[in-house]
Amino acid sequence: MKRLLEAELIYGRLLDISEPHLIARYNKALQGFGLRPTALERFSIDMTGFSPEIADELGDRDYLDPNRVNRRFIIMTPDQAELPVVHTSFSNTAALMHEFFNANSRAINAVTIKDALYGEIEDSVSIVDDIDDLLSINEVRFRVLSAEDMLGKAAELRGLVDRLKKVPTAWTDDVMLNRMVELAKVTGDIRQNALVPDQLVFRHDAFWANHFGGVYVFLDDKTTTVICDPSVPGFRRSRPWQVSYIAIDDHARIYDFLASTKRLQLPQASWVEESGLYQHRADMVVRGLINDADPTADLAGADRIWLQTWMHRNAALVARDGAYPFLQEMLRTVQTTGGIRMQDVAPANRFMLVRASPSHPDQWLVNRLIAQLVPRDFVSRFVFDKQGFYDAYERYSEKFREYVVATLTGTYLKDKAAFRRKLYGLREE
Repeated sequence: MKRLLEAELIYGRLLDISEPHLIARYNKALQGFGLRPTALERFSIDMTGFSPEIADELGDRDYLDPNRVNRRFIIMTPDQAELPVVHTSFSNTAALMHEFFNANSRAINAVTIKDALYGEIEDSVSIVDDIDDLLSINEVRFRVLSAEDMLGKAAELRGLVDRLKKVPTAWTDDVMLNRMVELAKVTGDIRQNALVPDQLVFRHDAFWANHFGGVYVFLDDKTTTVICDPSVPGFRRSRPWQVSYIAIDDHARIYDFLASTKRLQLPQASWVEESGLYQHRADMVVRGLINDADPTADLAGADRIWLQTWMHRNAALVARDGAYPFLQEMLRTVQTTGGIRMQDVAPANRFMLVRASPSHPDQWLVNRLIAQLVPRDFVSRFVFDKQGFYDAYERYSEKFREYVVATLTGTYLKDKAAFRRKLYGLREE
């Protein structure tokens, strides 16, 4: 992973924490969770406050994710809203955190001047034993505390202010008045500063969970669709009257579900030619085949002539795999007819030809599923399914790792938004 770290392909864009008062606040939050404080003088955090350095120090990557449910968070600054989430058990953790930041920006801005917020994203379950536990999560509640008890002091001051207004003799209570002055020195004027978050409950929409090897949950008006390995506990047994179950290797049913619910953008010349997606995936296929045949091959220096020469010399291998000639044929079909009759395409090949509908709210989740089903496209895997990418990266040869890092840094990292817009049609994250 050293190469990924140096290229900022893992734990990139994190926020540096090194000021003693911020470290002290973070430690109070850790102690609030029952964890030992850090001895580090510098570490980095993501949007949720997760720190890879502290995870290493504690020997627990799930120190903010106990039982991989009811995710913990530590908010040191409003700037965390712009950071990625680098370790989570649910794909929508980032979306929920964004909603929390947006709905409570005034309180977060005010509190983090002098304090840190911490707490849990509480689900309706405390541990996940089967699919039904995942399906039970319809909404989440943010339970929020503060390291320096700013929220508690604000609530106390609010109570004293109310007493001052309602009890005629309260003005003569010097002890109470002195306490109000003490509290106001810490909280400021609570009539002007909204220190208590306004919205704490949020809906838990479609998501991927890393339990049982990965479970996709899609929500529609009257039905819920679960896509995962059929060996997962509760598969086809949890709420069968309400939930549709699809095995992760049932490409035909997955395609039919996504297409019928308008979650897919089907092949049309208007976007296929402009995006370059088919050429991109064909290139990924060829380079993957080269690595399979010779893990020591130097792909970083391979130009088009070298690749064409390799394909001519290994025509039987390319034909036997079939993916490259298939993509070339489909590209020609789109260019000449304007589209592709998907019913004529083998189900296992269909996902090489589609992308998530950019207008559907589940676009990121659908692209994650497609990336899992088209594993040779390591670029798409990195963009949408980083955990899947990191797992695959561990199995790559050293030379292929070198090529993968060079490809990602030379393409995607140069301009992420433009890259996602061109290849996948995504307008925003």
